[in-house]
Amino acid sequence: MKAPARAVLTLLILLGITGIPCFAADKIRSLCEIHYPTDYLYEWDCVKVTGKDSPYKIFGKQWQDGLRFNRMDRRHFLAGMSVKVPKHMEDIKEFNPMPPFYPEADKEPKTILIDQNEMYLGAYEFGTLVFSAPVAVGVAEFRLKNGSYRIDAVDPRHESSLYPVEGSERPYPMHYGLRFHVEKRGDGWTSYWIHGRDLPGYPASHGCIGLYDEEMQLEYYGEPAKPLLMDAQQLYRWVVGTDDTGTLQRVRGPMVVIMGEPQIPPDKLRPVPDAAMTPGTLLAPGASPR
Repeated sequence: MKAPARAVLTLLILLGITGIPCFAADKIRSLCEIHYPTDYLYEWDCVKVTGKDSPYKIFGKQWQDGLRFNRMDRRHFLAGMSVKVPKHMEDIKEFNPMPPFYPEADKEPKTILIDQNEMYLGAYEFGTLVFSAPVAVGVAEFRLKNGSYRIDAVDPRHESSLYPVEGSERPYPMHYGLRFHVEKRGDGWTSYWIHGRDLPGYPASHGCIGLYDEEMQLEYYGEPAKPLLMDAQQLYRWVVGTDDTGTLQRVRGPMVVIMGEPQIPPDKLRPVPDAAMTPGTLLAPGASPR
């Protein structure tokens, strides 16, 4: 292969430019119908949000724990949505369903464990949990197979080359991006990233793993006025440390282990095709993510 062609090929693989699987969201209106293994540990009521409600009004001072318990962000706390509200909020203080120790990673300096059944992520150092966060995972037809992967590229300001922000031509942000897999499909490559995005409380992507990024939401959507939920940034800094160049770069990062499957009633996943393929839309079965 000639040098120029090899350089172009390398760049395409690094960017994953032909298929970044990042968005696809359905119209689930009740998070009470999504079941997690740790749900039985808590008593909770299913509460329908009204236009006068806010996370603080529903959950009190522990509103962040309440959102984490529902695996959702403030932007999706909307009137008409039903959420789980623990009867005793003190029970979910600093909520975390991930195991405090992951023995399979006790020899690894850093490991990222993604439990799709819990829709939660854990960051481990030599098997000991140091950080956890709720995540948005892929919808069934685009979800990666469970198994082990590894972070091989990072980009703090990554953007989609395929999908725009809803109602605009601006590329959809994938800030604090950590790429963990590149897959050859048909006529191109599909890349999978852990990155900041919206968290609606249910599977919502084409395979990427999303974390809280209210800093991005303020920049792109104008809210919330004071970003507080910043898990994507925290995980990125934990992975990259002082080696961040501020641009796309190759790395040999932590192992990423994906396990489990979300427990969602099949009849609640109703695809809503949309020609623009904007966030807030789920691909119809068999449709292409390109």
